[in-house]
Amino acid sequence: MSGCDDKKCDCSSTGFAKRLEVVSAHVAARDKRVAERRGKRKLQIDPSPLRDELDADEALSAIHRASAKLPTRFGNFTIHAYECPYEYADTAALVKGDVRGMEDVPVRLHSACFTGDLMGSLRCDCRQQLEKALSYIGELDCGVVIYLQQEGRGIGLVNKIKAYALQDSGDDTVEANHKLGFEDDLRTYEVGADILKSLGVQSVRLVTNNPKKKEGLESNGVTVSAMQPLLTVPNPHNSFYLETKKLKSGHIL
Repeated sequence: MSGCDDKKCDCSSTGFAKRLEVVSAHVAARDKRVAERRGKRKLQIDPSPLRDELDADEALSAIHRASAKLPTRFGNFTIHAYECPYEYADTAALVKGDVRGMEDVPVRLHSACFTGDLMGSLRCDCRQQLEKALSYIGELDCGVVIYLQQEGRGIGLVNKIKAYALQDSGDDTVEANHKLGFEDDLRTYEVGADILKSLGVQSVRLVTNNPKKKEGLESNGVTVSAMQPLLTVPNPHNSFYLETKKLKSGHIL
């Protein structure tokens, strides 16, 4: 049997066009909203008489909206959900124990990786890093894992796959970004910093191989007391990628 017999389902080209129009309008509205909010944030950051006209939440890149218990195979956490008004996706933090007012809190800032975290790709070590961080923090009295929606070092999933195609032809991960018109790394850490401030963390022991994450947090007012490398075992599919990050991006590997 072919086709759709559901009278409520419009599978014609006209129906598709209508749905496309709705989706396009939604995307345009989202883009406009993000641009407006980013503009307001710039006004808030820059000295200006307009600063007092902004709602307090408009000064934040991450606004706490909900919390719940989250038992996992790595331990029992509390998950905190955050609205990110200057980004295209909201995010969350997994917190072990009580971190408010604490110093030297182990913190992992993890950038989203659809291919690695969810699909188990061997082209990177993202899933291994995420699980290793969760396992490590899950055994401690307190710690934080923040999941930042910055796919492909900030270039998004579609461009990341385009970069993969260039790497299949011989480019390294940095060269691929440049050919697509992007810098090596477009990630920023205002969201991570605002989340840590909202949790009341006084200083962090950053679980990362990337010195730029330390710089990013410190430039946004977070005290980083130390960096703790998170090393994984390379495989034949990601060894060149990891070596490139070490040589060209300064990662500790």
